[in-house]
Amino acid sequence: MIGGSIYAILSLISVIWLKATAAPSSRPNSVPWPPVTILKPVCGLEKNLSENLRSACVQDYPEYQVVFSIQVPDDPALPLLKELQREFGAQKVSIAMDGQRTAPNGKIKNLLVGLPHARYDVLVISDSDVLLRPDYLKAIVAPLEDPNVGFVCTLYKASRAGTWFEKLELLTINADVMSNIVFAHVSGVSKVCLGASTALHRSTLKDIGGLEALGDYLVEDYEMGQRILKTGKKNAIVFHLVDTIVDLKTVRQWWTHQLYWDLNIRVVRPAAFFGTVVIRAIPFALMFAALRLDLLGLVVMGGAVMIRMATAAGILGWGFRDWEGIKSLALLPMRDGAGLVSWFRAFTKRTVIWRGVEFILHRDGRMVPRL
Repeated sequence: MIGGSIYAILSLISVIWLKATAAPSSRPNSVPWPPVTILKPVCGLEKNLSENLRSACVQDYPEYQVVFSIQVPDDPALPLLKELQREFGAQKVSIAMDGQRTAPNGKIKNLLVGLPHARYDVLVISDSDVLLRPDYLKAIVAPLEDPNVGFVCTLYKASRAGTWFEKLELLTINADVMSNIVFAHVSGVSKVCLGASTALHRSTLKDIGGLEALGDYLVEDYEMGQRILKTGKKNAIVFHLVDTIVDLKTVRQWWTHQLYWDLNIRVVRPAAFFGTVVIRAIPFALMFAALRLDLLGLVVMGGAVMIRMATAAGILGWGFRDWEGIKSLALLPMRDGAGLVSWFRAFTKRTVIWRGVEFILHRDGRMVPRL
């Protein structure tokens, strides 16, 4: 309980520090912006998909190309992709389709389809559920001017949650996952790569064996980041928040995704995953109060809840400008309780469900379809 409360305060301080020291995404007028290819893997009609994809086509950037990649000709998103290509022109928007590519990781499979169509050296990987601001490309590309930077990531926050379980997912990402990532980055505990929003040079990707080398991994972005760091390059995180749209149809889907988040951490950093149990201040404070049934128990519980709620409010409101999260803050104790349950479940679970397909997880992070 004490450890969790201290960690909550440190997370808030980390967000404040990173935001305060964020560098502007600009460069001298004499230095031109490099041309960029945005890779957007697409699979099916997701919530808000039209607005998400369109946001990639209206960037305030001199020269860039958008590559939408799909696997099958009957993908329901294909008519939308063709509509965007007609609107913005084939020079700006390319559609790649190839059902022959194979890889357990569906995202890598799609990126392998799109990469051959990329015209430029600077690559930006942006998931289909991500909504971009017009200044996104300038923000994520600017740090690549430093030749020592191997990859750049922007932070993201969940948005447009409708149901109560979508709001729990929003709090998981915004009040837990993102704040943990910021703390790890600022403290130097871990150097992360956020696959939903990443920029790198094509040559850097080639140096680590290309996308093909990542296709067997559950957490392909972490694997890519670690391989790049091993080449001697460094990472950069830009305090530029893009929105990732929450799209969950059922409570079961939410719970599966909750387990997926915890499995991600367990697979890539098992020691850190084991340690995360101590930062669950609210559920442990509730158990402490229930066991004691006295004034001290109530005081401890009240203090833990107050610190967690206050620091989360600071991270969401001041740090991330997440007013959806602020409005859903009353659900945070429930989310933290569910997080403790999913932690215990993920600690023993050896399979993961990805778009309806079950995979067996190996200790090295690889995944194999369960037959």
